[in-house]
Amino acid sequence: MNTIFIVLPILTILMFDLGLTLEGKDFLLVIRRYKAVLAGMIGQLIILPLLAWCIAQVFHLSPIFTIGLVLIACCPGGSSSNIFSKLAQGDVALSVSLTAISSIITLLTVPVIMQLTTASVGEAIGISLPIGNLLVQNLLTMLLPILLGIGVRRRWRQAAEKIDHVLSKLAFPALMFLAGVFFVQHRVTIVENFLTLGSAVTVLLLCAIGVAALLCVLFRLRQQERRTIVIEVGMQNAAQAIAIASSPFVFGDGRFAIPAILYALMMNVVLLVYVGGVKWRMEN
Repeated sequence: MNTIFIVLPILTILMFDLGLTLEGKDFLLVIRRYKAVLAGMIGQLIILPLLAWCIAQVFHLSPIFTIGLVLIACCPGGSSSNIFSKLAQGDVALSVSLTAISSIITLLTVPVIMQLTTASVGEAIGISLPIGNLLVQNLLTMLLPILLGIGVRRRWRQAAEKIDHVLSKLAFPALMFLAGVFFVQHRVTIVENFLTLGSAVTVLLLCAIGVAALLCVLFRLRQQERRTIVIEVGMQNAAQAIAIASSPFVFGDGRFAIPAILYALMMNVVLLVYVGGVKWRMEN
C-alpha cells in the first residue's frame, strides 16, 4: 500500500479544518497575549527539537530514527490540541492561535531544522534532504489549505462552522487510522526497536510537558494558560511528520515516520491522563 495517498489527503484536510476555525482576532491575540504565545513558541520551536537531538544521542539512535525523532519534535500544532485544551478547561482561544501561528511558522523552521539534522547525521550514509521539495510540499499541503479554510469561513461562515463540526470529529480517528496503517506496515521494524525507540519517544514527551510547565512558571502565566501551553507543547502534528517522512518528494522512506507514529500513540495516552488529572483536581 502506498501510504502517501493516505497521509497527504489527511494532512490537507486537517489543515483546511484549522483554517475554517481562524479569524483575524486569533492572530491579534498573539499581540495581546504575547507572554503566553512566546512561552509556547519557545517550547515548541526551539527547546523541543534540541531535546529530541539530545535524547537521540543519549539513546544512541540510528541516523534514520534520529532524523525521525527530530522531525516529530519540530512539527508542532497538533490538530487535536484545541479539543484537549477544551477538555482540560484551558484557554481555547490561545490554543487556536498557537496552533495557527506554529503551523505557519513551521513552513520555514522545519526545512531549516531538518536540513541541519540531515547534514549532521544523514549525509555520511547517503541520506539527503531535498529542501526545495519540502518547501513546496508544505506550501501545498499546509499553507494553501489553511488559506482556503480562512477564505471559506470569511465568505460562508455558517457553512464553515458546519463543515468544521464534522471534520473536527474526524481529526482524532483519522490520525489514529494513519498511525495504525504505518504501525502495521512497519511492525517488524517497530517491534525490533520498540524498547529503545519507545523509551526515547516517551522521554521526549515527558520532557516536553516538563519544559512547558517550567516555561509557564517563568512567564508567570495564569492557570488556564498553563494547561493550554502544556498541551500545545506536548502535542505534535504527527500527520505533518509522517507526510514529510513518507513523501517520495522528500525522504520517501516510511521508517523515518516510526518515531512520529509512536509519539502520536503515546501523546494521546499521556495527555488524556493529564486532562483526567486536571479534571480530578478541579472537582476535588
